[in-house]
Amino acid sequence: MSVLVEFAMFPTDKGESVSSYVSRIIKMFKESDVQYQLTPMGTVFETSTLKEALDIIEKAYQCLENDCSRIYSTIKFDIRKNRNNRMKQKIASIEKKIGEVST
Repeated sequence: MSVLVEFAMFPTDKGESVSSYVSRIIKMFKESDVQYQLTPMGTVFETSTLKEALDIIEKAYQCLENDCSRIYSTIKFDIRKNRNNRMKQKIASIEKKIGEVST
């Protein structure tokens, strides 16, 4: 199974710039073995089970919970059985049709 997740999480009580808080979450990804891709509006990652995906979301929350009073998050899931490595496959499918794209 492939669980593709696109999510954003950040505090709403820390002013306009929250990159130092988002950086904590990205550091958590860098220190894990989870494949991820940072985008300007969020982060995409892939796991093989929904439980693993939800555990990662919880770890992201834990990166912020100690000193943030209010945390906002958006989460989208694309769950597909009998597939894996879809982060790369979905991009490759488009590139096969139109050539290299910006990632």
